[in-house]
Amino acid sequence: MKLRIDKMLSNIGLGTRKQIKQDAKKGLIKINDVIEKDSSKIIDTEKDTVKYKGETAEYVQYIYLMMNKPQGVVSATEDNYDRTVIDLLDDEDKFYEPFPVGRLDKDTEGLLLITNDGQLAHNLLSPKKHVDKTYYVEVAEEVTQDDVKSFREGVILTEENYKTLPAELHIIQSGYPSKCYVTIKEGKFHQVKRMFFAINNEVTYLKRVSMGLLKLDESLKLGEYRHLTQDELNILGGHSSTYRE
Repeated sequence: MKLRIDKMLSNIGLGTRKQIKQDAKKGLIKINDVIEKDSSKIIDTEKDTVKYKGETAEYVQYIYLMMNKPQGVVSATEDNYDRTVIDLLDDEDKFYEPFPVGRLDKDTEGLLLITNDGQLAHNLLSPKKHVDKTYYVEVAEEVTQDDVKSFREGVILTEENYKTLPAELHIIQSGYPSKCYVTIKEGKFHQVKRMFFAINNEVTYLKRVSMGLLKLDESLKLGEYRHLTQDELNILGGHSSTYRE
């Protein structure tokens, strides 16, 4: 990307344009190891090396974060009553004004992608894309092979008389309670809970473990997050040039 030096440095939170202009005049900015005192000079962020006060400054336009969302926080950028997933981020990541891709209920745990890449979010959430979302589910009553068949055929959400797209129900443990995995291709409000309610069962624990080919890093404790790896960005189709270790 080509842009002014002062815009690049201010965009990544290293100071105001006025401050950066003053520092440039003091010789505190180097482009490809050559002092540059004109902060309005255009540079190429993919080709030029920028050093500010002796430290290499890497331009980051987009960020992609994987969070293991805990219960008790809401999937929103702000809320008048509850803590949000954005409140769990470090200030250096909040700077990029990221937002959660889709929503997990307040009492649902697991994989949540947080980014400021609107196009990627649209691609993952668009009903036309039918991106798979897989959940680990614990329910109060026994899950049967008849239930597996019902999910595969699609169930009726009675409140809106809507038949869901076919979903995969894989039983891990039968009995009381039952444990299973559910994979859906859409994202209706409280969909997994409502699907089990439609077959006279109740979800007692819900955790998203994957979204498309992106899988939750099980080493992340609840409330923890990390930047996506380059391989994960490739899977999602993110902007690989903005990857940060």
